[in-house]
Amino acid sequence: MSELPGSGLVARARAVAPLIAREADEIERTRRLTPSVVAALIENGLYRALLPRSLGGAEAAPEAFMQMLEEIAKADASTAWCLGQCTVCAMIAASLDHDTAQEIFNTAPGILAWGAIAHEARAVEGGYRVTARWDFASGSRQASWLGAHVRILRADGTPRVNADGSPEVRTILFPAASATLHDVWQAIGLAGTGTDSYEVNDVFIPERFTAFRDVPSGLREAGPLYRIGTGPAFSLGFAAVSLGVARATLDAAIALARGKHPSLAAGAMRDNGAVQGLIGRTEGDLRAARAYLHATAQAMWRDLSATGEFSAAHRRAVRLAATWTIHQSAKVVDTAYHMAGATAVFRSNPFERRFRDMHAIAQQIQARDTHYEDVGKAILTETR
Repeated sequence: MSELPGSGLVARARAVAPLIAREADEIERTRRLTPSVVAALIENGLYRALLPRSLGGAEAAPEAFMQMLEEIAKADASTAWCLGQCTVCAMIAASLDHDTAQEIFNTAPGILAWGAIAHEARAVEGGYRVTARWDFASGSRQASWLGAHVRILRADGTPRVNADGSPEVRTILFPAASATLHDVWQAIGLAGTGTDSYEVNDVFIPERFTAFRDVPSGLREAGPLYRIGTGPAFSLGFAAVSLGVARATLDAAIALARGKHPSLAAGAMRDNGAVQGLIGRTEGDLRAARAYLHATAQAMWRDLSATGEFSAAHRRAVRLAATWTIHQSAKVVDTAYHMAGATAVFRSNPFERRFRDMHAIAQQIQARDTHYEDVGKAILTETR
């Protein structure tokens, strides 16, 4: 069997995880990834996991990408979240001409981040002009380039539309130095991501620094990875982060149970039948969630590699598996947190931060309950 593309990233993630774990308190305190962590991620090529091979990237299979993020998330969720964000953003390189992509991703540090879709850019000679502010730019504090997804206006201010009448949306890219970052990320969890806001004022974006995101006809790269698109890649990546957080939290609860003798209890925690049963059931829940997510990604990748098509069925399957995995991971973290008792509330112990991080993850778009409705509707309207 041939080696999975990007499989070496997993070993490199494990190798840098101890450094990240040591830096986790400082990451939380400063609400930024530390310079040593960023340097380690860059030196080990982890930011380049989904960058095309033609640009020196790993062009990793989804499973390798997911395993990489799991390993980092066990050490620190904020680091894994930023890494997942920026690696998926790099997939847009497949929609840019080679020289433009080379300029963005092969000029150190070669990191791109972006936020949510919002606002408009006005078409002008040779490109676009834009004045706007965007939110939720995880990883922006490490990025050398920023992007934004904007609706396009003609020179007269009327919307430009696609053939089907929908608004034309492009991703615009510009040097981070062109933007002003606003320190707004005061959040319950994922504090170290620095998911701040950013704005530009009358910035000119040359045409070559724009792309139609996730449009197969606009791809320069032939690899199957880029047929998936950034939306499903974000879903798989952030679900993998949730698995890493859940694994680390449950492992901490198991370690605690092995050594703790609760006050007023007759025996050690490890000898309590209720604790034993709870750990067994929770372990099963976590393994089932991980198996489901990875099986979905494997099936999608196998079919995509064979046919070159990322089908609507696979898109729904990824959305369902990612949403359910994040929700199951949150349940595992909740169980481990409550199992730890009063120990869990102290910042000096490995529960409180992971509890907050997991619940911040569960509030993101990838975990919305409406995804179940979308999948359910498709199931009910399918013809057999």
